[in-house]
Amino acid sequence: MSTRVFARAALVGAGALALLGPLTAATAVAAPAADRGGARIMAAPYAVVPYETVNVRSGPARAFPTVGKVEANQPRGAYCWERGETVSDYGITNNVWVKLAEGYVSAVYLKGNEYGDLPASASC
Repeated sequence: MSTRVFARAALVGAGALALLGPLTAATAVAAPAADRGGARIMAAPYAVVPYETVNVRSGPARAFPTVGKVEANQPRGAYCWERGETVSDYGITNNVWVKLAEGYVSAVYLKGNEYGDLPASASC
């Protein structure tokens, strides 16, 4: 096979893969939940970023058990915020807790506004 024919075959193959990729992705997304083993993937509508490693708790207060941690500068999906225990740290006092998939984090440790950069209308 000459170099020119080989190059043309490679371009045609790459074009076919480029077309196939989106079709495959769309087909996978459109598959019913039963075809995916019943697993549901729910994307959080907001993103939050802690400026330091923060404990994730099962409820909106430090009295709730710690269920994990979010590392500093690691974005996490967030659903809403709610008022809970007042936390004071680094000269900031706030009673807003942001609900993540894993649990709650105090907005005191999140970058952004008083709601961890969620809109004021995103209360739980």
